[in-house]
Amino acid sequence: MNPNYNFAFLDEGSKREIRRATLKAVAIPGYQVPFGSRELPIGRGWGTGGIQLTLSLIGPDDVLKVIDQGSDESVNAVNIKKFVALCTDVKTTTHTREATLIQTRHRIPEVPMTNDQILVLQVPIPEPLRVVETREELTKRMHAEKDYAPMWLQLYESLIRYGRVTISTEYPCMVEDRYLLNPSPIPRFDTPKLYDAECLYLFGAGREKKIYAIPPHTKVSPLAFDDVPFQRETFPGKRCRLCGSADTYLDEMFDSATGERFYQCSDTSYCQEMRAR
Repeated sequence: MNPNYNFAFLDEGSKREIRRATLKAVAIPGYQVPFGSRELPIGRGWGTGGIQLTLSLIGPDDVLKVIDQGSDESVNAVNIKKFVALCTDVKTTTHTREATLIQTRHRIPEVPMTNDQILVLQVPIPEPLRVVETREELTKRMHAEKDYAPMWLQLYESLIRYGRVTISTEYPCMVEDRYLLNPSPIPRFDTPKLYDAECLYLFGAGREKKIYAIPPHTKVSPLAFDDVPFQRETFPGKRCRLCGSADTYLDEMFDSATGERFYQCSDTSYCQEMRAR
């Protein structure tokens, strides 16, 4: 560990304050808890909320994994991993099953997570009602009164105009039939993984200064009409060109040299595991 930094970079008072906000978020699933977002050597909007949660929770015995859009090798993932390792000396990994603490941007791992793991999601905009109401004083009142009619109206207008709900990411979900939640910009493919999960999900928004959580075995339901059920993405007839998987979230890729389009697993760790088998 670099002796010029406190363990996990943040001072102990800051970590305690963030942990207190996290405990409140866990106690009230789906509720957005305000916290004093700290300055980091990373620009706001680049995952500072998730990083602050990771730095506040990580201990010397933890094993850290960081992914960005499912990849362990993207610039964002590699640099966050280096930063945390520099300040903690914790072990890092690319394997989902080995990690105790996973920080992610826009994906949930394909491998089902267990009760001794925590998934920290970076969130750019935590307020699910922002698309229908820009004033925070009104969104707070709408949450307090459980007034989510404008969001239902948006879904209805999408159905009338396009014949289907066109929300591809950040699909709004009800948590324990009480709070409407933005699950971060994960694809619809990952949304069902939030329901009755074994692990703890934590969401951190540094720029917006909010923390919220989905504890293990929590009821999480995507907004959907009774006669128009929620549907996740499908890739009919498509397979990962590396491991052959047809039941994972696939990224469409383009080879400029050959002009060929192909599909590949978004979760690089899962893809490597399948190939090793």
